[in-house]
Amino acid sequence: MLTVAALYQFAKFDTYQEHQKPIQDLCDQHGVKGTLLLAEEGINGTIAGARKGIDAVIGFIRSIGIFDSLEYKESHAETMPFHRMKVRLKKEIVTLGVPGISPTKKVGTYLNPEQWNELIQDPDVIVIDTRNDYEYHMGTFKGAMNPDTQTFTQFPKFVQENCDVTKHKKVAMFCTGGIRCEKASSYMLEQGFEEVYHLKGGILQYLEDMPQEKSLWDGECFVFDERVGIKHGLEIGEYESCRSCRFPVSKTDRMNPKFEEGVSCPHCYDDLNDKKRERARARHHQVKLAEQRGYKHIGR
Repeated sequence: MLTVAALYQFAKFDTYQEHQKPIQDLCDQHGVKGTLLLAEEGINGTIAGARKGIDAVIGFIRSIGIFDSLEYKESHAETMPFHRMKVRLKKEIVTLGVPGISPTKKVGTYLNPEQWNELIQDPDVIVIDTRNDYEYHMGTFKGAMNPDTQTFTQFPKFVQENCDVTKHKKVAMFCTGGIRCEKASSYMLEQGFEEVYHLKGGILQYLEDMPQEKSLWDGECFVFDERVGIKHGLEIGEYESCRSCRFPVSKTDRMNPKFEEGVSCPHCYDDLNDKKRERARARHHQVKLAEQRGYKHIGR
């Protein structure tokens, strides 16, 4: 069984460029895979590996000295959910695209799952899912607004067009692990919203801590790895990923005539021409051959 560790923290990380190679080397040494983003505003990412390797990497990150409040969440996978290890240098660890917005300066009120349940049932509260559209459609909290975004950089426009400081006195936001709504709450406070709340640890923490019989969550939570979606108790869900467009596909989607394993799904079928379909079929054939030989085909 492999450990999957999702982590982030906003912190002033002036030496982030110097730490790229040591972290990459340590991950490679221990067979840890996934993605970590380093920026002046902190660290963010998800990695997977054996217990010893994860402990070594997390121990090194904490030893840097500024990550004393690392938001850290573990789950498990039977097979490696990532193909490679990438430590990337970025301008932001979660890209909002608005200069000056930082949770280290201003951030909303954190709520645990029990407090969250109570708040979002208040009719005076607007509940906003800060994730992207395809994530929302896999699962969300009952009554939550869908900003209908394709990227997080579109969130400020959604706020400007749909949220009113004079009317919306209480705002509750959530995301997968907590990082997007931390930055979103900072942005909304800068816009003048006074009572801004967000779910600490995100949906992942909620699904682990909240008993299903008390849960206000409906559906699965999208995760950015080969597991695709998870359910209560952090169990792996029933969604799969379309190999052409990466869109999550349900059991119903897989029964659709437009679904062809490794080639297309109902979301991308109409965008593919015959040439693209043939290339996808050839790639899928190579994947199956690799599986028969006992190794993963990871492409270019």
